[in-house]
Amino acid sequence: MTISSIRGLTFFSVLALPLLMGAAGYLRAAEAPALPLKVSENRRYLVDQKGHPFLIHGDTAWSLITAVTKEEAVRYLDDRRDKGFDAIIVNLIEHFFNGPIDRDGEGPFTTPGDFSKPNEKYFAHADWVLKQAQEKGIVVFLFPMYLGYKGTDEGWYQEALLNGTAKCRNYGRYLGKRYKNFTNIVWTMGGDRNPELVEDGVDAVAAGIRESMPDALFSAHPAPEFAGAEKYSLHWLDINSTYTYGIVHGQLLRDYNQKPVMPFVLMESTYEGEHNSSPVQIRRQAYWAILCGAAGQFLGNKPIWGFDPGWQTALNSQGSRDMVHLRSLFEARRWYDLIPDQQHKVVVDGLGEFRGLDFASAARTSDRRTLMVYIPTPRTVVVDTTQIAGARERALWFDPRTGNTTSAGEFAAGERKSFKTPSDGDWVLVVEDAALPVAAQTQAVTKR
Repeated sequence: MTISSIRGLTFFSVLALPLLMGAAGYLRAAEAPALPLKVSENRRYLVDQKGHPFLIHGDTAWSLITAVTKEEAVRYLDDRRDKGFDAIIVNLIEHFFNGPIDRDGEGPFTTPGDFSKPNEKYFAHADWVLKQAQEKGIVVFLFPMYLGYKGTDEGWYQEALLNGTAKCRNYGRYLGKRYKNFTNIVWTMGGDRNPELVEDGVDAVAAGIRESMPDALFSAHPAPEFAGAEKYSLHWLDINSTYTYGIVHGQLLRDYNQKPVMPFVLMESTYEGEHNSSPVQIRRQAYWAILCGAAGQFLGNKPIWGFDPGWQTALNSQGSRDMVHLRSLFEARRWYDLIPDQQHKVVVDGLGEFRGLDFASAARTSDRRTLMVYIPTPRTVVVDTTQIAGARERALWFDPRTGNTTSAGEFAAGERKSFKTPSDGDWVLVVEDAALPVAAQTQAVTKR
């Protein structure tokens, strides 16, 4: 069924369908984003060159440049595009996991570890991979020198120290000149580590890149339980990052309240296939991200991130299928206009424990016409409908495991109303002004 035919359906017949699914059950964007991205006027999210909000709906592909053949890289990128992923995390140069040598036997530097001696053959392959992503409308959060977790040799931390500030800046200049015509790169500094002794080197690489790419966006990936803005230079940082294995929604709200305001993304939390993660845990942190004000979030999966054996099968993991449903829900509404209900003025009961895994995260659009609540475990929540605009409201339940939507009724506004989750498992409750046209809800997705 095509998107245009969905627009012609009545509201209640639309509820019986997963929103905006293609023939294969996956979401396909109607129009590629007009890259490069830029920060929105209110500095809460990213927009493309036409001003369309860009939901960072990402996947982790750290070893894409070094670990796979060209044919395998295309297979990965096509699959992620077809599932609606529009951003990926990638190491430009690998140190340990699947590097530093790529599948063609080339390393990033002709003299190992010397940033002043880039290997043209290696970077030509990197160019090809990045161009493939660009042609598919996929933004790459690209790490120019992943530093690596403290106490390990996973990254380029020691090499950055040995190369010094001057060589680091020249390396940044090399990258800036090489990639100045690429429109799909968000440069991402750090990598599982705070800069500490190599802060000058990190800043130098960023400054070198900016010489040729003055409008390029920069983010940072710190050590776990820190935000990028806490440890990296605000002189070049454009997109803050949340990285936590703790109370995810707590860290997200802390980053939402960060001053100065800047868009932030849940860059890393628990990966699917690691740390005894469960499907609901992967969904929970993703929905929390958007409803806590993030500009998007990244799914992590092992074995995909390192392209280890079994990665092809993992492309169709539960997590990747669940993320299709997440994007269909949020892109059909004004996700970029959601404001977290931090004071619990709208959802007044049934929230669960704030420092617990059952916390129900709620957000309302600035025009007060749409409320969205992610409820991790079965319960009854109470909504103060006087806080939602419109004389009449309609409510629906969205199943994040299937993408199916069912009506929870239509009613007059002006009272507190209880909503009980339909069954076991996690659910999303949407309460919105009944005057909102259904076509407008689906139209937002077709902007891209």
